[in-house]
Amino acid sequence: MKQEKLNKEIFLKIVDNFLNGNSTIAEEEILINHYESFQNDNEWESELGLEEDVKQSIHSKILSKINNESKKEPKVISFNFKRFFKYAAAILIVFSTGYFLINNELTDKAPVVTKIKNNIPIGTDKASLTLEDGSVISLEKGKIYNKENAKSNGEKIVYTSKKIAKHRRVKEKPTYNYLTIPRGGEFFVELADGTNVWLNSDSKIKYPTKFVRGETRTVELLYGEAYFEVSSSDLHNGDKFKVLSQEQEIEVLGTEFNIKAYKEEDAIKTTLVEGKIALKVDAVNKVLLPSQQSVYNKNSKKVDFKEIDVLNEISWRYGEFNFNNKTLDEVMTVLSRWYDVKIDVQNKDNQKFRYIGTLGKNQNIEIILLTLKNTNNLKYKITDEKIIIK
Repeated sequence: MKQEKLNKEIFLKIVDNFLNGNSTIAEEEILINHYESFQNDNEWESELGLEEDVKQSIHSKILSKINNESKKEPKVISFNFKRFFKYAAAILIVFSTGYFLINNELTDKAPVVTKIKNNIPIGTDKASLTLEDGSVISLEKGKIYNKENAKSNGEKIVYTSKKIAKHRRVKEKPTYNYLTIPRGGEFFVELADGTNVWLNSDSKIKYPTKFVRGETRTVELLYGEAYFEVSSSDLHNGDKFKVLSQEQEIEVLGTEFNIKAYKEEDAIKTTLVEGKIALKVDAVNKVLLPSQQSVYNKNSKKVDFKEIDVLNEISWRYGEFNFNNKTLDEVMTVLSRWYDVKIDVQNKDNQKFRYIGTLGKNQNIEIILLTLKNTNNLKYKITDEKIIIK
């Protein structure tokens, strides 16, 4: 149902109430609906007044609120505080704005508004499913896949576990599927035991289509990044769950965790969100607790453990880029994967900058680049084949 039109005064009053913490549930719903409607229609409502005036007003309000809060926490705006602006910031993204930090200082420059003209697509749900016989199925929006115990609507794939009759004693040989997520993609899979796995761009996972009762449930992250929400062993007759990832092995004790193990990166990072995991790599055996991260260096074969802000590590699963204390090279690596585009950083002096901030993934890459440009006058050029950072 299409929402009713808002006038400018009411709309800005609702935004103001929201930022001051005085908004009602109904007002917050209006903001959410307006944002979702804008995404669908992509049309500015003339009743709100001049688009430039309104977005500048919202931009000023949010920057003012952030500046006030940052005085209390001068170095970094906490992720929880950012989440407070979930819907207001989302509206801001629609207006090609946002907030971003560089070298621990807020930028209050108004965003440059320009028409977006490039052929670089935004990342989306897509994957390739490789079956036991070697055949490959393309999974993407608009395509339905339905075979035996696996179903996909093009945005996710779900496996179901068929109950075996009690009189059957023959042990079935497990069959395996591979799910490959290309650059510019992400995908969700629900395994036959109910375990949920979110896969980031440029990732590949191997898993059984069914789990054998009485045996360890084992999957393998061949490369890339994956977030696991593991179905408890209590629901599966005590059967353990393990994740293999290159050199390391993780035994799961009913939990949520993230593994980042890209082929071209020197480190494998395992971050525990909830529960416990037992990490085994080379001669190291250690139980991780929530908010702990292991960093395994594939070259030195050493493992470091540290306390981290978990939400900084898993923001990708919630549709956000989190560039907390990231260098320009690290930022561009993330963007290159999500937008499936080559990025050439020509000015090496820019590599000294470290960024702090979050940006939405569901937007044109040039909006991201414009935001970076407004923080440190970053110059760039977009061609048909790649992005050049000057």
